Amino acid sequence: MLTTDGIPVHSKSSLSDSTTFIPVPHMETFDPPDSTEVNPLGIYDPSTTMWLQGKGCEERALEPAKQQASQEPGINTSSVLLSKVEEHNKKVRENPRDIHAWMEFVSFQDELMKGPSPYASKGEQEVRRKSLKLILEKKLAILERAIESNPGNVDLKLARLKICAEFWEPPALIKEWQKLIFLHPNSPDLWKKYLLFCQSQFSTFSVSKINSLYGKCLTTLAAVHDGSMVSHPLLPGTEEAMLAIFLQQCHFLRQAGHSEKAVSLFQALIDFTFFKPDSVKDLPTRGQVEFFEPFWDSGEPRIGEKGAKGWNAWMHQQEKGGWVAVTEPDDDDEEIDEDQEIKNKTLPKWQIWLDVEYSREARQWLPWRPDKTKKQPEEDCEDPERQVLFDDLGPSLIQLSSPDLQRRLVYSFLQFLGVPCTSRLFPSSLYIAMDENNIFDSVLSDEKPLTSMDLQLFGFNSIGHMDTMQRRRHHIGHYKEGEEFIQNAFQVLFMLFSGKEKSNLSACWLQYEISKIIQCLQTKRKKKLKVQGRKSKKLAKNLLKAPDNRNHLSLWKLYAYLEWLLGNIDDARKVFDTALSTAGTGGVKNPQLCSLSLLYAQLEVELLESLEGAVMSRAVHILTKLAENGPYVPYSGQVVSVNILKARKTYDHEVQDYLNKISAANQNQVSDSNQLVNLVGCYALFQYLTVGIDAAVLIYAQASEKLEVPDPKNCENPGENLAVPNFPAALEDLSVLHTNLLRFHMKISVYPLGPLREALAAALKRHPHNLALWRSFVLAQRKSHSASKARRFFDGITRSALSLEPWLFAIRAEQMRKTLIDTVQRADVGEVHATIPETGLTNRIIALFEHAVQSENGTHCPLLWRMYLHFLASLGKTEKSKGLFYRAIQNCPWAKVLYMDAIEYFPDQLQEALDLMTEKELRVRVPMEELDLLLEV
Repeated sequence: MLTTDGIPVHSKSSLSDSTTFIPVPHMETFDPPDSTEVNPLGIYDPSTTMWLQGKGCEERALEPAKQQASQEPGINTSSVLLSKVEEHNKKVRENPRDIHAWMEFVSFQDELMKGPSPYASKGEQEVRRKSLKLILEKKLAILERAIESNPGNVDLKLARLKICAEFWEPPALIKEWQKLIFLHPNSPDLWKKYLLFCQSQFSTFSVSKINSLYGKCLTTLAAVHDGSMVSHPLLPGTEEAMLAIFLQQCHFLRQAGHSEKAVSLFQALIDFTFFKPDSVKDLPTRGQVEFFEPFWDSGEPRIGEKGAKGWNAWMHQQEKGGWVAVTEPDDDDEEIDEDQEIKNKTLPKWQIWLDVEYSREARQWLPWRPDKTKKQPEEDCEDPERQVLFDDLGPSLIQLSSPDLQRRLVYSFLQFLGVPCTSRLFPSSLYIAMDENNIFDSVLSDEKPLTSMDLQLFGFNSIGHMDTMQRRRHHIGHYKEGEEFIQNAFQVLFMLFSGKEKSNLSACWLQYEISKIIQCLQTKRKKKLKVQGRKSKKLAKNLLKAPDNRNHLSLWKLYAYLEWLLGNIDDARKVFDTALSTAGTGGVKNPQLCSLSLLYAQLEVELLESLEGAVMSRAVHILTKLAENGPYVPYSGQVVSVNILKARKTYDHEVQDYLNKISAANQNQVSDSNQLVNLVGCYALFQYLTVGIDAAVLIYAQASEKLEVPDPKNCENPGENLAVPNFPAALEDLSVLHTNLLRFHMKISVYPLGPLREALAAALKRHPHNLALWRSFVLAQRKSHSASKARRFFDGITRSALSLEPWLFAIRAEQMRKTLIDTVQRADVGEVHATIPETGLTNRIIALFEHAVQSENGTHCPLLWRMYLHFLASLGKTEKSKGLFYRAIQNCPWAKVLYMDAIEYFPDQLQEALDLMTEKELRVRVPMEELDLLLEV
C-alpha cells in the first residue's frame, strides 16, 4: 500500500487493526477575509476564492496551476494576465517616453473585463459595475504616471480627461479643460475636442457662449499661425485645421437657427481672403481685421449682394474720396405679404407655429441690411436678430495662404447654399453637421442605376431648409431673394478664377440646376418641372456662350444630361453629337471626351429593354467611335463588326497600359485618376454590350486588383482605404460603376443576387463611408428573404470601421424590413400567415440605435438622434419618446431641428420647447406673443 506521496506503508500491527490508516500530508488552509460573499457555500478552494474577489494568489497556490497550464491551455488565465501586466510595466519602466507603450498599457486594462463576469451573491451587475470602476481608476493611475514622465504630451492628457468624465461633475471638467487649453493653445486637435465638449454640455450651453468660444479659438490659432504668439510653436496642419473649425462654426450657427450669422461669416471670410488690399497684407491677422471692420460697417454690398465689388475696390475708392455713383432702386423686389403667412387659422396652434417658422426660415436666411438707396434707417428692421454685428464675426476671421484651402472655402460656401460640389466636409465636423434624412433618398437611382448622379447634399440641410422628419422638404431650391443671392455670388466668384477652375464653377452652377430638376422629378411636380426646365436651359446656354466654356466638354455633358432628364431625348442626342463632333480627335486618351462618351452610352443603354440586339445599338456605336480616335460620325443605325473587334483591341491595350503604369510605380506618368475610371467604365460597358456581363465584371476585377494594396490581409483596420496612394478615389468610383452595372443587369435580365452582394460587401469593407454603395446594398438586401447574412455583415463593419454610415444603414435596413412585415400583416386580404415573424424586430432596431448613439461619432450626431426619436414616436411610445428627446438635447443641445421634431411629436409641449429654445438662445423667429397677434388679426 502506498501513501499519497507514493511511499510504501509498513504497519507494525496487523492489517485488521482498526487504528491503521493512510497518513495524508497536512495542508495548510486559510480563509481569506470577506470570502462569504463570493463563496457562501464554502465549496471553492482558496485560489478560486481570491480570483473571484479580483485579488492575486500566493505564489504557492499558483504553482500547481502553472504545472497544469502546460497540459490544459485556458485554465490559467490569471497567470497569463499577470505576466502581461509585468511585461507592460517593464516596457514603460524602461522607456517612460514611449507614449504608445503607455496607451497600450491603458488599453490592456479592458482585457480584464472581457473574461467571465464574477459571480457574487449580490448580483452580477453590481459586481461588474464595481469592477468597471476599479479598472477606470487603474487607467487613471497609469495615465497619471505617464503624464508625470511626459508632462508636455497632449494625447495622454486627453485620455485622462476622457476617463475623468466618468467621475467628475461638468464644472470640474470644464476647469480641467481650460487648464489644458491654457497650456497648449497651439494645438488644433485639442481645440476641436474642447469645442465639441463645450458645445455638447447642456447645463452650461448657450449659443452666444459657444459662438464666442469659436471666435476665441480661431483668434488664438491665427496668432500662432502668423507668429504673433511667440510662446508656442506652429504645429503642422494648423491652417487646414483653422478652416475646418471655421466651417464647423458656420454649421453650428445654421443648426442653431442663426442662418444670418452663418452666411455673414462666409461673406466676410471670402472678402477677407480674396479681396484683401496689398497695403495690409504684411500685417498680422488682428491688424488686418481692424482695417476690415470699417469696410464691413460701411454698408457696401458684400458677396452675393447686387453690385458687390469687394474690400480692395472700396479701400481704393476711399483713398480717392468715396463712391460717386448711386445704385438705382430695384423695383422688382419680392414683397412678402405678412398676412399670408397664416393660410389656415383653423389648424391647431402648434401646427400654425411650425408653418410660420418654416416659412421664415426659408425666406429670411439672408442678413438684413438697410437699403441705402431709400435712406432706410436700421430701426426699420422688425427682427433685430437678422442684423449681424461685426463683433459676432470679427474674431473668427483667419488668413488662408494655401490656394487649395482657398478653393475649398469657396466650394464649402456653395455647398452651404445648396449647390452640389465635389467638396466633402472635413471628417472632424462631418457627423456633427449631419441632420438631414435625405441620405437614404434614391428614387432616381432605383429607376436609372447607371446614370444616377449624387447631386443632392447628402447628410445635412442646406441653408433655408429646416424640415421635420415627418414633413420633409416641401420647397425646391430657394425663394427669389435666395436664388438672386446665389446668382450674384457666382458672378463675383467668376472674377476670382480663370481657365479650368472657372469652368468648374460653371459646372457647379449647372449641377445645382440639375439637382432642382431631379427634385421635381422625384416629387412629380410637372408644373414646377416645366418652369424650372425653362430657366435651367436658359442658364446652360448662357454659360456655354462664355469664351472660356465653349470647348469645356464637361459643361456640354451636363447640358445634354439636363435635356435628357427633361425628356427631350432627341435634343439631348443632338447636344451630345455636336459636342463629340467639335471635340476633335484624342479618343480614349482625352479624359473629357471619355467622360462624355461614357455618360452618353450609359443613357442609351438604360433605354434598352433587353440585351438582344445590343451589339448594333447606338451605345456600341458611341463607344466604338471613341476607340477609333477619329472624327465622330452620328449613329446611322448599324455598327460594323470589324470596327467592334478593333475597338476591343484598342480598349484592352489602353487599359492594360494605364494599369501597368500604376503597378510599375510610374504614377507621375498617369495624369488623372478620373481618366482611369472613365476608361475602365467605357471598356466594361463595351464588353457588356458586345460579349456579356461576365466579361464586363472581369474588367472591373482586373482594374481593382491593380489598384489594391498587394496583401489587404496585412491591414489591421478594414475600414481604411487600401488604394494606391495617388488614386484614393479611383478604386471607390470603380466599385460604384461595377455595382451599378450589376444592378442594371439584374433589372433587365435574370441574374443571381450573389455576385452583386459579394461585390458590394467587398467594396463597403474598403469604403464604409460611401452612401451610394450603402444604398445599393440595402436595396439588394430587400430582394433576399434571409436577413442573417446582412446582419452578420453589418455587425462586422460596425465593429471594425469608425464611420457612422454603417450604423445608419444597418438601422435603415431593419426599418425597411419592419415596414414590409407590417404592410403584409395589415393587408386586408382575410387571414394572413406571416412567413417572416416580427417578433424582436422592434427591439433589434432599438438595440442598434442604442449602440449607435453610444459610438464615438454617433453621440453628437443630430441625424441619428432624430431617426431614433422618430422611430420611437412612430411606435406610439410617448413617454419613452419624451425621455429620449431630453437625452438627445443633452448630447446635441444646439440642434434646433430636434426641438422642432419634438413639437410635432408632442404638441402639448409647444410652450415648454419654446422656453427651452429661448433659454439656450436658439433662434425662434416666431415668438408666441407675435403668433397670438397674427391670429387675432
